[in-house]
Amino acid sequence: MLNLVVNKVLDFSVILEECGLGREAPQSVIKNIANLAEFYTKEEIIEIYNYILNNVKDYDILINFIPMTEDYKAPSILSSLLEILLLKFSICDDADNLISIRAMCAKAISNYKDTSTVGALLYCLNNKNENYKVRLACADALGRIGDRYAVKPLIDVVNDEDEKSVYVKESATFALGLLGDTSAIDPLVAIMEKKQNLWDKFSFLKEKIVEALGRLNTNNLRVLKVLKDSLMDSSPIVRISAIEALMNSEYEEAYELIKTALDDSDEEVKRNALTALYNMRGRDILDEIISLPSYCRFLKQEAQELLDEYEAEDE
Repeated sequence: MLNLVVNKVLDFSVILEECGLGREAPQSVIKNIANLAEFYTKEEIIEIYNYILNNVKDYDILINFIPMTEDYKAPSILSSLLEILLLKFSICDDADNLISIRAMCAKAISNYKDTSTVGALLYCLNNKNENYKVRLACADALGRIGDRYAVKPLIDVVNDEDEKSVYVKESATFALGLLGDTSAIDPLVAIMEKKQNLWDKFSFLKEKIVEALGRLNTNNLRVLKVLKDSLMDSSPIVRISAIEALMNSEYEEAYELIKTALDDSDEEVKRNALTALYNMRGRDILDEIISLPSYCRFLKQEAQELLDEYEAEDE
């Protein structure tokens, strides 16, 4: 494939030329870069990768190359990714492409699980002049890294009434759920209790808060009330999120609360409620729905299908 000669001193420009940079399609270049491991040591590959991150400006190559760097997780590569994220040098001339590259860097950074990167990620997240795609990626990265020092800044983002990007709020909420820190419970519950005007237009943010509260898996009575109220929310998606959160909780009332959703007006909500009840207690709920005339035809059909699956697994 490549006619590379391995030297003690790496000639990066020659290596990239051999990989087809500037001559071959991006997919071929990426494949050739991946094959460099056949010719070079791990230490040399890390040097080559850092050179690519610092010098190559081709968007199609970089956007596919950055995920490849995760195979090595070297401190020097992490440093290069952070420098791109923080715009320490120009890596791409096109503004939109640069945003995508930086967002990809944030994702790659999160896979290092290195808490020393939290400061840089928070810097981008809290910069309201920053592009929302980069801020979304940084919020998600903070959740995946799992550092407790990110909890309060993420809560501040969700709770900030001056924050114009609901998408950033949503991503920060998702990150709080991933972090699993119970200190996020009271602020998230308080947001739900405020019933801000944006709920009517952005129910998906409320959905993310319900999901986050579900992941935190607590017996907090205020959380239970939020989940109970969410079963009657105007959005079917929020109601389904509440069902899932209750199913995974330890509340004694969870089963009976979910059972009320069998009377929901939305068939998808009914289906999710039935599945949740089945997962919690087994086939008894299926037999009840099939045998009692008070349940609608749709639920009886769904229950029969689940029962058929149940019996097939036992054979």
